[in-house]
Amino acid sequence: MGTTSSTAPPLSARSGPGRPRAALYVALGAVALVCALLASAFGAQPARGDVPGAPGWDLAWSDDFDGAAGSLPSSQNWQLDLGHGYPGGPANWGTGEIQNYTDSTDNIALDGGGNLRITPLRDGAGNWTSARIETKRADFKAPEGGTLRIEGRVRMPDVTGEKALGYWPAFWALGAPYRGNYWNWPAIGEFDVMENVNGMNRVWGVLHCGVNPGGPCNETNGLGASRVCPGPACQADFHTYRFEWDRSGGEEELRWYVDGEEYHSVTEGQIGASAWSDMTSHAGYFILLNVAMGGAFPDGVAGHATPTAATEPGHSMLVDYVAVWTRGGDGGDPTDPPGGDASTVYLGADGGLNSGTTSPGTVTLDPAGGGNHDGNPHQQQTFTLEGVDGNYDGGETRFDLFVDAGEAVGNGQQVRISYDRTGDGSWDRSETYHYFATDPVPGFEHYTEGRGLKSSSGAHGDMDGGTVRVEVWNAIGNGSSTLGTGDRSVLHLPFG
Repeated sequence: MGTTSSTAPPLSARSGPGRPRAALYVALGAVALVCALLASAFGAQPARGDVPGAPGWDLAWSDDFDGAAGSLPSSQNWQLDLGHGYPGGPANWGTGEIQNYTDSTDNIALDGGGNLRITPLRDGAGNWTSARIETKRADFKAPEGGTLRIEGRVRMPDVTGEKALGYWPAFWALGAPYRGNYWNWPAIGEFDVMENVNGMNRVWGVLHCGVNPGGPCNETNGLGASRVCPGPACQADFHTYRFEWDRSGGEEELRWYVDGEEYHSVTEGQIGASAWSDMTSHAGYFILLNVAMGGAFPDGVAGHATPTAATEPGHSMLVDYVAVWTRGGDGGDPTDPPGGDASTVYLGADGGLNSGTTSPGTVTLDPAGGGNHDGNPHQQQTFTLEGVDGNYDGGETRFDLFVDAGEAVGNGQQVRISYDRTGDGSWDRSETYHYFATDPVPGFEHYTEGRGLKSSSGAHGDMDGGTVRVEVWNAIGNGSSTLGTGDRSVLHLPFG
């Protein structure tokens, strides 16, 4: 979302690297308008209910916005920002946005169906109101040696074209030291998980850090990237926006995703040790949700001041859930179940299944060579764990494998997981899952048990000195694929 320690708002905020400017904005806006109009034929999905599970992660905090229609969000989880700025802070929230934030249920309320609605409105005199909330907790931080995941399922305001000029929905996080100071931005850090302006079918992910102007994060622009939403337009349906802060490897990294597809990353090396330390060595971050009207970002994209007389009020941003997870490090990852049984294991580059995370790595899956190996392992990578003890808990196998086929078209990775309950060499239970068709865009994707079983044999039972085997291969396609190892691919065994 952004802020600035200058009372004069930046002229070109949110035009970070990789984003077109000036005349290119006009062309991009026209394309987005056409796409959004076409996508309007798709109906919005309702709230999914509870926060979804995330295999391999520990849920640290969440809100799924259940509650009576017309009620405010939980006061235990959230606090409301009011007016045109923090007391003693920059005017217009430091960004030039023009709306007045209120606590009116006309601007912010639960819809009774599991969603939060934030709705900008305009009165007869032309004054805009909207809402902005932030978590009471301000300690969301990646554990040392682990990873933080901030995620929300959001539908942007369903408005496009001239009627959308000035709309600026955002889902983001600010460093805890900003509270009570309000003039230490951007050094304390800002992670923009999702931003959008003027009803365009695009999501922006941005990092702010260092000093303003300039500095390692190119302020006031920040370091950002954008892309169109997968499938239906951002305004036409819910999409899942995720941010990860990864401290598990030799070099820390930040990553941005939409619907599980990574589209932006920034490493510690790009920023430098000093600025990175300034934004990561404090207590953590708090999360914000808001819909601003006008300001430097929508104005810069439109090429003129927004909103305009044509801007239509009353279009809500819908939020199904917001959740925070951690994995690995000292964040409580369940790698040591009661009794020392390895119920959660990670694929190791050495062919083992490890009860703890190791440095992230990769192994290569050979091409299928034009053949169809659906259901039949072919030049597979194999990972094995022996001496497994544990009582069957009645559950099912769960996994989350990081896979990437680069730019290869038509590749599909497949996994078979087998259980030898006593270690005697006979496989008592074998599960083969439908293959996962990767897209031809470089970047890891998540292959999970959600693809469903293709076939299975035998039955689960208690493990007594047993063996678990995982086989992964390319079932189809002429290109090789990459499988993440270390902390990147995790298997949850149904044993307590």
